[in-house]
Amino acid sequence: MDDKETIISSSNLGERLAKIKKAESVYLRYGGNKTLVTDRIVIGRAPDCDIVLSDNLTSRHHAVVQRIKSAYFITDQHSTNGVYVNGKKIQPGTYVRLSAADSITIGRTELHLLGS
Repeated sequence: MDDKETIISSSNLGERLAKIKKAESVYLRYGGNKTLVTDRIVIGRAPDCDIVLSDNLTSRHHAVVQRIKSAYFITDQHSTNGVYVNGKKIQPGTYVRLSAADSITIGRTELHLLGS
């Protein structure tokens, strides 16, 4: 017999657990790749970046995508060629909120923010 307890869904604890929302997984898709966005993702040409882009128009540490509470933001890390969200250049050092299906252009690479 299993010594683990079963939680009855109609119990107080079961009802509370049922109300907890599962966190939605968010991904960045680019080329044939899909990367799970965690709390902070660094995008650039340097090998220590979370997403490494082999593109000479991309700076070593070009941009950061960061989760703040339940929203995702991107910031340009003062790159040489800029970051574009839906075709609009963002100001270096400022946080721009991202929405599902936003298009992010870094160098020659286009990335898309996707929900699960």
